[in-house]
Amino acid sequence: MLFDSHAHLDDIRFDEDREEIIIEAKKKGLQYILNPGADLQTSIKAVDLSEKYDMVYAAVGVHPHDVKDMDDNTLATLKSLCSRKKVVAIGEIGLDFHYDHSPREDQRKWFRRQIELAKEVKLPIIIHDREAHGEVFDIVEEYDAGKIGCVMHCYSGSVEMAKEYIKRGIYISLAGPVTFKNAKKTYEVAQHIPLEWLLVETDCPYLAPVPHRGKRNEPAYVSYVANRIAEAKGISFEEVAKKTNENARKLFKII
Repeated sequence: MLFDSHAHLDDIRFDEDREEIIIEAKKKGLQYILNPGADLQTSIKAVDLSEKYDMVYAAVGVHPHDVKDMDDNTLATLKSLCSRKKVVAIGEIGLDFHYDHSPREDQRKWFRRQIELAKEVKLPIIIHDREAHGEVFDIVEEYDAGKIGCVMHCYSGSVEMAKEYIKRGIYISLAGPVTFKNAKKTYEVAQHIPLEWLLVETDCPYLAPVPHRGKRNEPAYVSYVANRIAEAKGISFEEVAKKTNENARKLFKII
């Protein structure tokens, strides 16, 4: 059974067929789906979806794109959402220096504040890192994030940095790009990082894997990610599915 550890089912692109997509995922062998928030509104939607569908869990947090609109009231509301039964993480949070939709100082401030919230409410964190590898690593190390519980979502860094993360007890999550022909670094991560430290995800509706690249992604397509990891490691699909499921359930404390 598979665990899609990062799916944005709250996205408007699922408004017309969300329930059918979730039913299809279950038919295709998914046991769980984790829906992280990207801002306050989508965090609330993620919680609502988790309470409607047994297989869906939620994370709450504000993406670096949207922290420019954050304030202490936002943080307080996120904290209140953490009391809901199926909220299992803070995320997705982090730094994005590719688009810079929020000023970098705001990104740094609210990344730290949300990590501090995670420590307070004793939930793991889901980290977004785009073109900010050095700073993200330094902040993660500053807070000893492996002890909080942490996963690097849709990992795009090097094998060497991934090895440094797992030394610190931090999981690496791979998504659709591992299936892309030009994503050599990501494939090398699939080859060289022990299965004990890997999660799989879709990040749907974004980053659809081959053979669906360029189309709307969906949770059922996480099987292509798992299959590519199995190919990279020379092991069975079933082994990858079982272990990445166990890893995600351990990180997010889902029994």
